Amino acid sequence: MKLAEAESTMQKSVEATLRSFNTIRTGRANASLLDKVTVDYYGAPTGLKALANINAPDSSTILVQPYDRTTLTMIEKAISLSDVGLTPNNDGSAIRLNIPPLTSDRRKEFVKLATKYAEEGRVAIRSIRRDGVDSIRKQEKNSELSEDESRDRQDDLQKLTNKYIAKIDELLAEKEKDITTV
Repeated sequence: MKLAEAESTMQKSVEATLRSFNTIRTGRANASLLDKVTVDYYGAPTGLKALANINAPDSSTILVQPYDRTTLTMIEKAISLSDVGLTPNNDGSAIRLNIPPLTSDRRKEFVKLATKYAEEGRVAIRSIRRDGVDSIRKQEKNSELSEDESRDRQDDLQKLTNKYIAKIDELLAEKEKDITTV
């Protein structure tokens, strides 16, 4: 595994962690809360974004406007069954989701969830490092690299790992701040 390849994969892990963070509710309405909602669209699981326009007209409301009105009840059912924890209000042409203020207990739960997502991201990055180190050691064993080159590459990989774990820690700190700010 080359260093550039490891860095690219680590960057993707950070981006995946950020997408997970975006699905956690803060005190404000955010269209990305519905990113993981899938609708049973005529027997095929389809992402909600493919079926509707989703926006946040104000800080306490998410508006879901389906492209095809016949999908309105399917979308409403999918949101109700999802783990978003919001009750959809169907007005016949769109679905409104009111975002209630978070209680302190709910905020603590969301902080724990964000911490869990961050740890999953860190584990993914460490796994990439482990694979890279194994690859470097294999090259050293096959006499493709000298012992010094091997050690230098492993050090570079560790520095890269530290950099991306620090990025995840920064993102976690930002998300915790968003969640706990009233």
